[in-house]
Amino acid sequence: MTTQQEFEKAMSLCRELFFMKMHDYGTAWRILRPESLTDQIYIKANRIRSLQTKGVSLVGEGIIPEFIGIVNYAIMGLIQLELGASDGTDESDLNDPGVIIHYDKYATEALELMLRKNHDYDEAWRAMRVSSYADLILMKVFRTKQIEDLEGETLVSEGIAANYMDMLNYSVFALIKLVVEKGQETTLHSDET
Repeated sequence: MTTQQEFEKAMSLCRELFFMKMHDYGTAWRILRPESLTDQIYIKANRIRSLQTKGVSLVGEGIIPEFIGIVNYAIMGLIQLELGASDGTDESDLNDPGVIIHYDKYATEALELMLRKNHDYDEAWRAMRVSSYADLILMKVFRTKQIEDLEGETLVSEGIAANYMDMLNYSVFALIKLVVEKGQETTLHSDET
């Protein structure tokens, strides 16, 4: 399988869960501000690191659903940066099947970014440990929180959207290593996203 095919396979797991959640909950997440989505990513990344450190989960779910959740929350964050958070007064914002167009747009942008970076970095991510992805995601979360606290006024940083993209791509790399390379199937019926 090519790297692009592996990336697309991992993203298809994330998209499938996103669709199932959209069926169950609509797009109620549209009410969340980007800062709230950043905090959701923090919760997921922190849980991954905690599980990696402790080696056991007391709620019975491992790190794969958490990486899927980070991908989906990062895409939600990108959508919210583009569209703005809904105030909840327009019911169509909270049950908008058209949001999948935005999802697919950002999934494609993430793939294109990964391919460009893979060219320049020569797929260095393949030699990294999954634990490093969790640490890098946490670092990106803290950077994003700082940029949010600065209300986007940065001196040299790429900004919030670039950090969401990096968190998304690190999560996809983890999913490639944990699921795609091993040919494993994963259940998508958790309430983790």
